[in-house]
Amino acid sequence: MSKTTIGVIGGSGLYDMEGLEQVERIKVETPFGNPSDEYVTGVLNGVKMVFLPRHGRGHRLLPSEVNYRANIYGMKTLGVEQIISVSAVGSLKDVIAPGHIVIPEQFIDRTKGVRRDTFFGNGIVAHAGFADPVCADLSDTLFNAARKAGATTHKGGTYICMEGPAFSTRAESLSYLALGASVIGMTNLTEAKLAREAEICYGIIALSTDYDCWHDSHDDVTVEAIIAIIHQNVAMAKNIIRHAIAEISGERTCPCCSAMQYAIITDRSVIPEATKQKLAPIVGKYL
Repeated sequence: MSKTTIGVIGGSGLYDMEGLEQVERIKVETPFGNPSDEYVTGVLNGVKMVFLPRHGRGHRLLPSEVNYRANIYGMKTLGVEQIISVSAVGSLKDVIAPGHIVIPEQFIDRTKGVRRDTFFGNGIVAHAGFADPVCADLSDTLFNAARKAGATTHKGGTYICMEGPAFSTRAESLSYLALGASVIGMTNLTEAKLAREAEICYGIIALSTDYDCWHDSHDDVTVEAIIAIIHQNVAMAKNIIRHAIAEISGERTCPCCSAMQYAIITDRSVIPEATKQKLAPIVGKYL
């Protein structure tokens, strides 16, 4: 069995992959509250897997209601070293048609500060490097896996992360287009920030579902259209994950695994003991 453990965050249906063995549901309690749902663990082709529905089973949580800190903390305590995030996005480029796959490499933040996107505070200050917000090695693996799976795939580009839950106005959509962004979504940036602080590799399989509302020759985005494309792409996402895990080795050589080595600037002697205990799974080796 592979020594690595791979996490998958996405919608319902991604934890019932054919061939998943030794399936268990695990409820994880964290000092940051409850994760979105129980984690589903299992083994796929000799690789330990941990699945979590981002919005809970039945899609109960708004993007701003998701407890991202608890979700990533739970992944860390379950031994996850690499997270594959599967998300629906709107396309901001003609060449990215509904049904295509995108592996983004950058973000622009258009959230409104209501989300908790750091584990730090309460007596400890840290500044994680985030110039390259996703793991390059994992992203390369996902791109190659998507190509092997037969998906029309676009490598790179910028993901606009908006607050939601309403979709963009036409003026907003056109402004994002002018920025040169590739896709728009409501969740991945927050996960990426916390995964970096937890020293977990993070990569995205973005499923293009629509053209937002900027494209004159296409209908404006609707929930019905998004759901239809997602249902079509669930099998493809599973296939990409199967190809990806076959290529992921147990030894990480990317910067993600030591991302926080020099990030903590607080004098260790003044960090409250309770804070040290709370963050032990995240950065305990540096405290």
